[in-house]
Amino acid sequence: MTQALAQTYAHAPTGPLVDRRPELTLHVGSDQPLGARRNRLLACLPEAVWQRWQVQLEAIDLPLGKVLCEPGGHLAHVVFPTTAVVSLQYLTENGSSTEIALIGNEGMVGTWLPMGGGTTQSRAVVISGGRGFRICASALLKEFDHSAPVMQLLLRYTQALMTQTSQMAACNRHHSLEQQLCRWLLQTLDRLASSNIVMTHELIANMMGVRREGVTEAAGRLQKAGLISYCRGHIAVLDPKGLEARSCECYLVVKDEYDRLLPRARTASCSRLQRHQSQYSPIRANASNRRS
Repeated sequence: MTQALAQTYAHAPTGPLVDRRPELTLHVGSDQPLGARRNRLLACLPEAVWQRWQVQLEAIDLPLGKVLCEPGGHLAHVVFPTTAVVSLQYLTENGSSTEIALIGNEGMVGTWLPMGGGTTQSRAVVISGGRGFRICASALLKEFDHSAPVMQLLLRYTQALMTQTSQMAACNRHHSLEQQLCRWLLQTLDRLASSNIVMTHELIANMMGVRREGVTEAAGRLQKAGLISYCRGHIAVLDPKGLEARSCECYLVVKDEYDRLLPRARTASCSRLQRHQSQYSPIRANASNRRS
């Protein structure tokens, strides 16, 4: 997996699909430090808590392929992505890996720390390079123990993350590869500010735990339908609503749970799908009817 990520990064272009802007600067003492509140959890912090946190947050680069945590490893910092996307993966004894959750600007890497586990059995690796912010793990644990709003926010986020993990397991077992691919593309797109995904079919197959040929065939059908276009590791989503219609209910089950559990604060930037959130989606109504 790490080798595949490195190969993807090595062949990534220097054009608009790769974010090469200077590192974000944290303006200590400002009500809106540049970029930090692009992260949904940080944007949801009460003002009194935010005033304490902003002096401790550090802006960081999260390059493609960077491993934030290995199974059994200890985190010194909790990471809040803003423009990067992180994959939580389970590693088998023979070295294979399967993605169990995606984390982007809606969440954080390190939920197991406030839960008291200390370590996790999964790997956290950046699959879409960008930026984020980090805070010392001990500082977050102190806030979790002494601030009821922080505790409630992180517990709600952990519930949403658990929903994503369990729904992904059900999806991988019961739904077609094409439906899984649509769900994965939509979930990734939700965490990006662009409709372009820099990702090879081989890497997607590794994360989904399927054969590369299957991903290529499914992507070919989606391209023929005019929903995406792809070329040499670049996937452009042309019709998100069309992908929703081809996807299973799992995408909206997870998305609706995040929206239910986490308030959506106004931030400086949002994903492409968030900008279309007000539009009516027929599949959303169908998914709600199936669950009721």
